[in-house]
Amino acid sequence: MTPQQLPHDAQATLEHLIERLRPLRDGEPQKPHGAGPDADGLALAVCTTGGEETAAGDADLPIPLQSMSKPFIYGLALDTLGREAVLRKCNVEPTGEAFNSISELEEDRLPYNPMINSGAITMSALLHHADPGGACARMLDMFGAYLGGEARLDDAMVDRQLDASHRNRAIAHLLRHFEVIGDDIDGALALYVSQCSVLATTRELARMAATLAHGGVHPLTGRRALEHRHVRDVLSVMFTCGMYDASGTWAFHVGLPAKSGVSGGIIAVAPGRMGLAAWSPRLNPHGNSVRAGAALKELATRWRLGLFDR
Repeated sequence: MTPQQLPHDAQATLEHLIERLRPLRDGEPQKPHGAGPDADGLALAVCTTGGEETAAGDADLPIPLQSMSKPFIYGLALDTLGREAVLRKCNVEPTGEAFNSISELEEDRLPYNPMINSGAITMSALLHHADPGGACARMLDMFGAYLGGEARLDDAMVDRQLDASHRNRAIAHLLRHFEVIGDDIDGALALYVSQCSVLATTRELARMAATLAHGGVHPLTGRRALEHRHVRDVLSVMFTCGMYDASGTWAFHVGLPAKSGVSGGIIAVAPGRMGLAAWSPRLNPHGNSVRAGAALKELATRWRLGLFDR
């Protein structure tokens, strides 16, 4: 296998994993993101930096990005504001706290990292306050570059999350109290819930991950989505912080930069080689998909994708 080619048994491997993992019923979906007839859905997809791809299961079912949006918004903030400006407002340290903890600020009153809610809200606030009238359009254009097509929003989910964002609003007010973000909390939260409500299929998620693996350039369209100099920063925080308070365990056992979301998706990046994605709504206590995590762990082991495996 060269870095830009799929393993010869990729399709068969994905299909075998789908069948083997379907009986696994551990965990519970977080309503409404994984409720209903799709609660036991399962999908896997892979896309190489050379543009080869394959998928299995429910790979064409759109799901909301939720927290899988956070690395991409962090990259947009880096591209828009610059590394130093972003680092002045958000640290890059892992945290043992839950992703939506009210106490997720360090002693310097900054968020621990941009992969948890306080850090992601800070990124949205920075982008909103830099361009109140155009931040959402720029965000959607950025996601379109990663998706390889027009980004689409689940408008009903935007409304639901705005109505139910009391905890995130409390975090935002705490950030404002410590002067991490500006006054327009409503505008910042509107951008935050919009990024979480962008829809993507598992097949598209693999392409998004492959774009990061390909130095910020979409492997199918050739369009740049992230400045090359910022790819390293995004992948670094994904590796150390992307799987919530289970990030250390993930780094040890899987060895790939990754990001999960409560809709049941996980993206993983093998730099220079491929992007991987898996989706299944049942979550463990850390908020990570049980079956998606098991599938990606097996693929990383089988294909020796871990950062320290080669």
